[in-house]
Amino acid sequence: MRNPVVVGVAASQSSLEAVDWASDEAWLRNAPLRVVHAWFGEAAHAPAGQETRLSKDAGAGLLDAARERALLRHPGLAVVTELVDDHPRQALAAAAEEALLLVLGARGTGGFPRLLLGSTSLRAAGHATCPVVVVHDTGAGAGGGGVLVGVQGKGHDDEVLAYAFDSARRRNLPLFAVHAWAYPLVAGPAHDLPLVYEEADIAAEHDRLLAEVLAGPREQFPDVTVTATAVRSNPARELVAGSQTQRLVVVGRHGEQRGPLGRLGSTSQAVVRHAGCPVAVVPV
Repeated sequence: MRNPVVVGVAASQSSLEAVDWASDEAWLRNAPLRVVHAWFGEAAHAPAGQETRLSKDAGAGLLDAARERALLRHPGLAVVTELVDDHPRQALAAAAEEALLLVLGARGTGGFPRLLLGSTSLRAAGHATCPVVVVHDTGAGAGGGGVLVGVQGKGHDDEVLAYAFDSARRRNLPLFAVHAWAYPLVAGPAHDLPLVYEEADIAAEHDRLLAEVLAGPREQFPDVTVTATAVRSNPARELVAGSQTQRLVVVGRHGEQRGPLGRLGSTSQAVVRHAGCPVAVVPV
C-alpha cells in the first residue's frame, strides 16, 4: 500500500474538519486516506463495567462516520479505518512512521471552551516523524488567500519551502513568503560597538537574503505565484496575523530535542497554538 495521509479522529467538531482537510489532501496527492481512532482514554466516560465495549463501539462509530464523510467529499478515494487499542499519543506516533503526513484537529475532546489546541495535537506537532497539519477553523481565507510560509533564512528552509511550494501548486494557490527580522542586538563594551546601525541597509540585506533563499524553489515551481516580504517584526506575530486570511501556514520544526514538545520551537509553537487556519509543521 502506498504511504497514506493519516488523520486522527475523536468525538469533536475539530476532528470532522480534520477529516475534510485530510480527504482533500489525499485526493490531491493521489494517496490513500487512513483514518485512525485510539479508544484508550475514552473509557472514563463509560458506565462502570462497560468501559471496553462502549468505548470500542463509540470508536467504531466515529470511524464509520469519518469514512462516509470522506467518500461523500471525494467518491472513489481509497479510505481505510483503524481502531487502535492504545492511547492517542502512542497510536498517532506509530501511524506517523509510515505516513505522508499526519492531520489532526486543533481541539480535543477533553476540554475547555477557550482552549485553543489539544495536548495530543501539540505533542504530535513536536514529535512526529512526518509533517503534521493541525486544522484550525477551515473558514479562514474562504474565497481568497493562499499558502503562507515562514522563512528563517539560516539554512533550515529547504524542506519547509519545498512543502509550501508543493502545497501551493497542488491547490492552485498563491504563495506568500514572510521573513521577519530583528534589529541587531547591542552587547559588549561600548568601544567595540558601531555608533549606529542603518536600518535601511539592514532591511536591504534581509530582502537580498529572502530573494536568495527563494531562488531555487521559484525555479523548481515556476507555476506558483510568489509574494515575498521581509519585515522588521516578530516572526510568530507576523505568521499568526497573516493566518487570519490564508488557507494554510507552513512552519519548520527545528528547536532543541528536549521537553514534551520535542523540537517545536517558540515560533512554531505560537503559530500552531494561535493560527486562524490550518498549520503544517515540517520536520527539518
